[in-house]
Amino acid sequence: MVNTTSINQYQCPGCKADMAFDPDLGQLKCSYCGRTEAMPNVTATKLRATLQEHDLATFIETNRTHLAQLATTAQEVTCPGCQATITFEPPDVAGKCPFCTTSIVAQKSHPADPTLAPSALVPFKVGRKVAVTNLREWLAFRWDWKDLKAIFLPGQLKQLAQNQALTGVYLPFWTYDAQTQSHYQGQRGTYYYVTKQTKEGTERVRKTRWLHASGRVSRFFDDVLVPATRAIDSKKLQRLWPSLPVSQLKPYSAEYLAGFQAQRYEIMVKEGYEQAKGMMANIIRGDIRTDIGGDQQRIRSVSTTYSQETFKHILLPVWMASYRYGGKTYQVMINAQTGVIMGERPVAAWKVGLAVAIATIILIMVILVTNG
Repeated sequence: MVNTTSINQYQCPGCKADMAFDPDLGQLKCSYCGRTEAMPNVTATKLRATLQEHDLATFIETNRTHLAQLATTAQEVTCPGCQATITFEPPDVAGKCPFCTTSIVAQKSHPADPTLAPSALVPFKVGRKVAVTNLREWLAFRWDWKDLKAIFLPGQLKQLAQNQALTGVYLPFWTYDAQTQSHYQGQRGTYYYVTKQTKEGTERVRKTRWLHASGRVSRFFDDVLVPATRAIDSKKLQRLWPSLPVSQLKPYSAEYLAGFQAQRYEIMVKEGYEQAKGMMANIIRGDIRTDIGGDQQRIRSVSTTYSQETFKHILLPVWMASYRYGGKTYQVMINAQTGVIMGERPVAAWKVGLAVAIATIILIMVILVTNG
């Protein structure tokens, strides 16, 4: 059994060095002697109990339900650049902010404030070596017609990619459940055709007949995923994590955080729920259009009631890299479950200009040949 001096510090039973979670093995591993220790066994019963939802109305009223620290010795530091709050386990404090590359070595940390305890997390699956290899390939110039931007990448990025460091971070998310009932008023458009006389002869013209439509649609939303961080654009995170990988969830255990950082949530439960409602509204409008039927639909008004509103707090793993090029900071994220990369890359202006010039010359030649 692993010896723990605190919730997040795990001593190797053999050499007493610190152990960290190894994504490739799915176990704790000692970086000094290589010894491994299995993670806690998770039964189906324990998983269901851990993933129990919190009642939204009760939490908003009390706002103090299930508050705790990620670890008893957890420390927090606020980045002086982007103001992101990062949780870490001493002595792992040195380095740069994973979100904006600002140095946080000299920042004075303080004990982590209590937060809503995570119900579950998705462990790191893509290891550092694989993530670095994927990042280097993504930043390197190559002829790839499926990724045209790679053709215009500056050559200097290849060297930058060789030295780029990755930081493993657990990012906070909310998931929301709700039963919805939506009453709507609108119109159903049905196509019909008339024959119109023209100078050239007759022409068949399509028109639309509009009729009043009203009704009700219902839908149960399960695990609507909303990022709870402001350090990263939410639309980018939603593309990186389009849905919750329920099959990969594990009950929250601090062992999984050993060797990684975690960010505390910046978006509160109530604000996150308003974002979730906006996501639900888009799907509800699609349901309404289907319910109206016809060839076209107009939605005049929608009134939605919500019930059985619950939520939970989870952590999802991301490899973060931020680099500076041409005086600008670029941010890259790697989904540590799937390996998918989401980020920004500069382009070499001269390569773009050269491509435009070549395309222009080819176009001129085609025109000249066409005109004989």
